[in-house]
Amino acid sequence: MVDSIKKYLAEFVATFILVVVGCGTAVSSGGDIVATCLAFGISIVILAYTVGRISGGHANPAVSLAMAVSGKLSWKDFLFYVLAQFAGAMVGSLLLGLFFWGYKATGANSLTNVALIMGEYEITFATALVGMSIEIVLTFLFIFAIFGFTCEEKLSNIAGLLIGIVLTGVHFLGFNLTGVSVNPARAFSALICSLFGGADAGNAFLAMFACVVGPFIGAVLAAFCWMFFFGKKETKAAE
Repeated sequence: MVDSIKKYLAEFVATFILVVVGCGTAVSSGGDIVATCLAFGISIVILAYTVGRISGGHANPAVSLAMAVSGKLSWKDFLFYVLAQFAGAMVGSLLLGLFFWGYKATGANSLTNVALIMGEYEITFATALVGMSIEIVLTFLFIFAIFGFTCEEKLSNIAGLLIGIVLTGVHFLGFNLTGVSVNPARAFSALICSLFGGADAGNAFLAMFACVVGPFIGAVLAAFCWMFFFGKKETKAAE
């Protein structure tokens, strides 16, 4: 019981740190792409080698879902991991509001660039579907890489570093599209807090649809794809 509580608290702390460092850098740097992408990547590296030894350092409900679908995490732990992650992200976003004295900018995702690329002047449900598709692909790439790094024993010592590099790359890829979520807890908390700062509720909820639902779908697809290609090999190796 004590070990389980430690794991859940570790996920709370991990997600809190990810949001404060990643979203905080995005706000303080004025949305600088290099600083923001590196901040999220470095955060994951730090978490992997600290709380990672306690809970795995997911700091992301999408990662936890992929692990549960693939049988690497129990569904009970998944439930409490997700609750802890959303709580940690929300506390982190609320704290950023105090740091920057307002919630107009909390590192929230936006579909504005997606709309512009589509030639639209306002964010619509179609925009949200395109944004969700982007988040599905980005999350799939991120989590498929996580499976590869964590399932290879010879990479165990540097898996955290490699995952951080991949997350940095994913952020560079999608930064000027959706702002990159790949993490439902981080997206949800920042968007909710942005409402406190007067953000348009309709746009915020469409962004939430894309950046919360999308990563969950991408996670499931990555898990099933990994099991299809390598599941039998892992089972055989375990036996």
